[in-house]
Amino acid sequence: MIAGIILAAGASSRMGTPKALLDYRGETFVGRLTRVLSAVCDPVIVVLGYHADRIRPNIPAGVQIAVNPDPDRGQLSSLQTALAALSPDASGFAFTPVDSPAVGEETVRALERAFEERDPSTLFVIPRQDGRRGHPVMATREIAAEFLALPPTAQASEVVHRFVDRTHYVDVDDAGIFTDIDDPAAYQRLMRSVS
Repeated sequence: MIAGIILAAGASSRMGTPKALLDYRGETFVGRLTRVLSAVCDPVIVVLGYHADRIRPNIPAGVQIAVNPDPDRGQLSSLQTALAALSPDASGFAFTPVDSPAVGEETVRALERAFEERDPSTLFVIPRQDGRRGHPVMATREIAAEFLALPPTAQASEVVHRFVDRTHYVDVDDAGIFTDIDDPAAYQRLMRSVS
């Protein structure tokens, strides 16, 4: 069982409205990511913080919600919040920020296949296109302790980089793995790409 984690606790200050609720192809960012991850992940955990009261009613039934008590500490703290709530039954987890809504379901399925067939020494399975890595990142349960041990000032990427020699890359034809919507201009570019 692989848990899916959507990091949606940020203030969305540059966007001016909660990114989790922005529309992409007729779905909210959080709704689409929940659906796509649900293809291979159970449970899906959405981490809320800022705007929790506005986002919560838009999260599909059956999705687990974790609340980051101090979202100002940044994205790592949201990942740590979800990992602290991880079921003992989980063999691994996949995580992605909510502002990366465009990843395809087939990419997630390809990651899951690679995760299930991985070499026992592999800790991470990460999508890649043209040599660039993207989201979601899939990791084994044992690596959760490494993320939980990071200090508040650290970033999750420090753990990913530490184990680059124990990472399996899945080459995909999916530019959605790079989508990162931080401000209105980036959102407008995304919307033009689907029109």
